[in-house]
Amino acid sequence: MTRTAAKLLLIALALFSLGALAACGNEEEELHTEEGEPLELGELRYNVQITRFLNPDSVEDAAYLRGEPPPPAGKDYLAVFIRIQNEGEEGERIPLTFPVKNGREEEFQALPIDNPFALDLGTEIPAGGQLPAIDSPAASGTIKGSMLLYLIDEAATENRPLELEIDAPDGETGTIELDI
Repeated sequence: MTRTAAKLLLIALALFSLGALAACGNEEEELHTEEGEPLELGELRYNVQITRFLNPDSVEDAAYLRGEPPPPAGKDYLAVFIRIQNEGEEGERIPLTFPVKNGREEEFQALPIDNPFALDLGTEIPAGGQLPAIDSPAASGTIKGSMLLYLIDEAATENRPLELEIDAPDGETGTIELDI
């Protein structure tokens, strides 16, 4: 083998190795995204529309907090508005839990709420369907997303990032970094 051929072979091997390493990173990137960017897990596509704290004294937020007591001292209501699309040819069930974790691994669970904007945990989305349903108040509102509601410690936001964790049917967990 000539020197030139050996150099070309080494360059080709180096490029192949870089490509393989980049592909390993892509899998991790595919399981982690930021608010506003879709996260694909199986046939479901999750997209956080907006995350914000709700004010119980605000007329605008009253519908979102219907039936909820005022937050205790030192706690706030955090709303995560999400849209989920089923891009598959069969019905797909969403998870029963959508925990939010902060940088210190403190975990907050979505509250069980009953209002027209709430994401119905564990529900099945028909093939080609979406949540919120097209004709629902959540889909017709300005945010166009179903709500997950959390009661979190005020200090929890000091330990960012806050990340929404979503379990995929294949056992993997995807995360969406929330923008608060």
